Amino acid sequence: MMEERVNLMHMMKLSIKVLLQSALSLGRSLDADHAPLQQFFVVMEHCLKHGLKVKKSFIGQNKSFFGPLELVEKLCPEASDIATSVRNLPELKTAVGRGRAWLYLALMQKKLADYLKVLIDNKHLLSEFYEPEALMMEEEGMVIVGLLVGLNVLDANLCLKGEDLDSQVGVIDFSLYIKDVQDLDGGKEHERITDVLDQKNYVEELNRHLSCTVGDLQTKIEGLEKTNSKLQEEITKQDTKVELETYKQTRQGLDEMYNDVWKQLKEEKKARLELEKELELQIGMKTEMEIAMKLLEKDTHEKQDTLVALRQQLEEVKAINLQMFHKVQNAESSLQQKNEAITSFEEKTNQVMSSMKQMEERLQHSERARQGAEERSHKLQQELGGRSSALQQQLSQLLEQCSSLEKELKSEKEQRQALQRELQHEKDTSSLLRAELQQVEGLKKELRELQDEKTELQKVCDEQEQALQEMGLHLSQSKLKMEDIKEVNKALKGHTWLKDDEATHCKQCEKEFSISRRKHHCRNCGHIFCNTCSSNELALPSYPKPVRVCDSCHTLLLQRCSSSTSS
Repeated sequence: MMEERVNLMHMMKLSIKVLLQSALSLGRSLDADHAPLQQFFVVMEHCLKHGLKVKKSFIGQNKSFFGPLELVEKLCPEASDIATSVRNLPELKTAVGRGRAWLYLALMQKKLADYLKVLIDNKHLLSEFYEPEALMMEEEGMVIVGLLVGLNVLDANLCLKGEDLDSQVGVIDFSLYIKDVQDLDGGKEHERITDVLDQKNYVEELNRHLSCTVGDLQTKIEGLEKTNSKLQEEITKQDTKVELETYKQTRQGLDEMYNDVWKQLKEEKKARLELEKELELQIGMKTEMEIAMKLLEKDTHEKQDTLVALRQQLEEVKAINLQMFHKVQNAESSLQQKNEAITSFEEKTNQVMSSMKQMEERLQHSERARQGAEERSHKLQQELGGRSSALQQQLSQLLEQCSSLEKELKSEKEQRQALQRELQHEKDTSSLLRAELQQVEGLKKELRELQDEKTELQKVCDEQEQALQEMGLHLSQSKLKMEDIKEVNKALKGHTWLKDDEATHCKQCEKEFSISRRKHHCRNCGHIFCNTCSSNELALPSYPKPVRVCDSCHTLLLQRCSSSTSS
């Protein structure tokens, strides 16, 4: 089993090498009739069949490598298209034919190495199909997967319709791998070409990884933008709450106004008590009391009017409080309406102040009337005996009205306490929102860092894309350049032609070579330069066409040409 594994691994190396060499001569586009490609599939089939367990059934023994390939569909969802298209082909009737069709489609997608790597990474699933010493269960399987990565350079155009994949004979043709003497001379050229292809494959793998990382970063940036929008909405809510605090400060001013009104009511109660005492002394004065009663009735009517006005004002204040409460609830949607409500509220407070001034003037007038009543009370004591009871009833009614006003004021105090509690709650929420604002600033910093990393990655991707474009242009002209190199070697007898591995820096500018700064040989001196130091071209005697020459050789050759023309 071990010898078979080693032999199959060497055969796979040879088949891949021959396939790449033939593809370079044909322009890397292969058809199903290409002999090295057919032999590659035969060797691949032998590798997949090595150490495969035999499954017994009622019909007979079944030994097919399509069973392990079906596992790729479960492990890698990208391979589901291949499996469904293979099952839907009506010409395929055996499992062997389906397995060959699966290999054809995987090579056309340039993902054969990726799918087999997924299988080898999950060896606990492969143990159901393979023996412990099989090629797919040992280290040789990983080596073959690494060799298959080089086939991603090829473009295979394979047509599965009309081909009899069930009855093909899987026999290896060793005549393709026997080298001639002429092939040994071109071995160095092919080694250089394979080195270039390996570099291109490495760059393609780097591009794949970079594209994956860029996609992940884009998803992270989108999530951060969503969280940022949510936090901005919360900040707007916080601004509305700050405005609500200003509204509630205005309410405190109104509370002070209410307290002043309450004090004035107490003073009026005291004044009424004094009037009752004075009325007890005015029982005997009847004749003058009639005149005084008229004046007192006028005073009582005015006081009743003032009380009615105060009730109306209190009702207006209640309505204002209700409006403010509704405005607090609808603060997020109606900020402009609140500003208008503030102006109206200020006008009403001015009206309250004006009404209070009027009350003071009326009180002064009542005091003057009381002084006149004191002077006439002595005369009206006899006449006020029968009318004192009526006045007492009126005073009892006024006291009842005062008690009702006290109850209303108590209810308003309770409402103010509830509003103060809501203020404390809103202060707590504002502190929480400030903490969340600090978190938002941290998230913004992380966003900036991620954006900087994204720009750096985009720059690296652009440089690598430029390098790939240059590689594609130069690889298409690789054969012509290799022939030019042969002719230059013949022409350069005294000069030494440096190898690519020996030079790591440009000889003129001494800059290090990289993927973007490539190596170029001077056809005159044989040294290696960068593109900027060897961008000139001249016609040499050993070349029919103008070729690349370094800057120093360019100046020397021009001086020689000028000296020869002058002589």
